[in-house]
Amino acid sequence: MNLPNKLTVLRVLLIPVFLVFLMLDFAPYGKWIALGIFILASLTDLADGKIARKYNLVTNFGKFMDPLADKLLTCSAMIALIELERIPAWIVIVIIAREFVISGFRLVASDNGVVIAASYWGKFKTTFQMIMVILMIADIPQLQLLTTIVTYVALILTIVSLIDYLVKNWGVMGKDM
Repeated sequence: MNLPNKLTVLRVLLIPVFLVFLMLDFAPYGKWIALGIFILASLTDLADGKIARKYNLVTNFGKFMDPLADKLLTCSAMIALIELERIPAWIVIVIIAREFVISGFRLVASDNGVVIAASYWGKFKTTFQMIMVILMIADIPQLQLLTTIVTYVALILTIVSLIDYLVKNWGVMGKDM
């Protein structure tokens, strides 16, 4: 259990703590504590990959758990934000559906001995999703227009990254069709 893997596990363990502070009424500081936890967890996502690559600490556990932990964090946050009426459910459904499609593609690719790396579109998508979640947790009325713009940019990047992924990797599916 190296440092990048510990950071990934920490991110997963922070999810329920984050959700407790986001969902329960710990006025007036609950949302700010939740925001801090979400930002900390998001930063572990940046740190674990950089550390793993820089110090050659890439493991099969990390390859599996890092993207899963990322999806668990962002999807948990977005689902909670539906409950708090800060994001429409249909946007979250599109985002989560994209994650299922990509995960399915990666599974098929893996079965065919192909590793599909994350694209820049996917990285931009993740960045904008995290910024969107941060803005929605903060829920600052003066930033509502910015929050809306970032939300739609995240949605567009979600769709563009899906299309890019499918176009670049469709040959992987052809082997099983």
